[in-house]
Amino acid sequence: MATRAQRLVVIGGDAAGMSAASRARRLRKPDELEIVAFERGHFTSYSACGIPYWVGGTVTGPGGLVARTPIEHRRRGIGLRLRTEVTEIDPGRQRVRVHDLDARDGERWEDYDHLVLATGARPLRPDIPGIDAPGVYGVQTLDDGQALIAGLRDRAQGLRTVVVGAGYIGVEMAEALVNRGCRVTVLERAEQPMSTLDPDMGRLVHEAMSGLGIETVTGAEATEIRRDADGRVAAVLTADAEYPADLVVLGLGVRPETYLALRAGLPLGESGGLLTDLAMRVRGYDNIWAGGDCVEVLDLVSGHTRHIALGTHANKHGQIIGTNVGGGYATFPGVVGTAVSKVCDLEIARTGLLEAQAAAAGLQYVTVTIESTSRAGYYPEARPMTVKMLAERRTGRLLGTQIVGREGAGKRVDIAAVALTAGMTVEQMTTLDLGYAPPFSPVWDPVLVAARKATAAVAQDLRGQ
Repeated sequence: MATRAQRLVVIGGDAAGMSAASRARRLRKPDELEIVAFERGHFTSYSACGIPYWVGGTVTGPGGLVARTPIEHRRRGIGLRLRTEVTEIDPGRQRVRVHDLDARDGERWEDYDHLVLATGARPLRPDIPGIDAPGVYGVQTLDDGQALIAGLRDRAQGLRTVVVGAGYIGVEMAEALVNRGCRVTVLERAEQPMSTLDPDMGRLVHEAMSGLGIETVTGAEATEIRRDADGRVAAVLTADAEYPADLVVLGLGVRPETYLALRAGLPLGESGGLLTDLAMRVRGYDNIWAGGDCVEVLDLVSGHTRHIALGTHANKHGQIIGTNVGGGYATFPGVVGTAVSKVCDLEIARTGLLEAQAAAAGLQYVTVTIESTSRAGYYPEARPMTVKMLAERRTGRLLGTQIVGREGAGKRVDIAAVALTAGMTVEQMTTLDLGYAPPFSPVWDPVLVAARKATAAVAQDLRGQ
């Protein structure tokens, strides 16, 4: 008697979900494993990180941001169903309730042997009057990007736009809107933009944004979206000011999209992300897996779990899940919190812990900040950069690095990311054999200059005890 094929159901058709489905398909034949993926949007396997550059006109979209189309997935033996939303998970009966968004035939139950949750994250929408007014946009999916571009089309030049929030998405969207010819105001409730940096480094970003003509207002929290007579957005209000707006973009960050998991009683962490083991299996469930922006991951520096929404992690999670579902073995050990971004020609990078994060983890530290250049000082077009480094008191273990500078600055953070992963001390970093030539760096790379200064600060702290 033939053995029944097992059934893998995937919720979410982007990086984590389709990577898991594709990897499992490579390892298991269709007569061994049936794979069905449900995606409520119109696109699959796309780069959400590219949306600001599509909006700004730097890249073409939406097709240019799609790594693999629905047709390509289906040709590879994955039963992909677009515009289909999962509305409930029933772990006890191993089934999910699904709803075809373009049909009127109600909902139905679909059984599974293995379930992958790759539901992603949702943009934060503050609970304030007018937040649902036409002209207010979140930016998380290609459908979101398409809606925003439609709102800008043929009228972007001189359009008054307000970006609420100055994190990665907010800053990148501010640049995109400037590139489209909009007049841009950014409202940020924190002391400086880019709360993913320490405030002293965020100040450098603030200065650069002002130099680009972006009005950046800090200490300003949106309290209301005022509508015009037609009900459209007209202005964003704070406690003490009003900012006229023809269009508003939300850049307040994201939260894990785990409503289904919460209702199903699956374990969530402090940020609301799903908790998994090293194999990306949801804790306490042998046949439910989760990956991407809906999970929390282990921070290798602090030892705590964190929610970090990045496509790099999502693709790795998917590969690991697909390998395990397909009968192999793989684990995801954790992250060090590396991220890089830009606003026009200013490159912004960080890895490891900020000062506040180190303090929250109970770590004592010293900090150093250095100024250097991307190339030998005498070489043409050497550009300035600022490097900040945190090291643990007494041990000298590297805890974090932040870099702000022009061309050649951002990707230098990868040096520190490797050192963090290896658990190196700042003194050990000073002996790293990095590549050198005047067109690429000074004799002492800026990261190593910071490591040398941090080594001296650790030693001085020890002498002062």
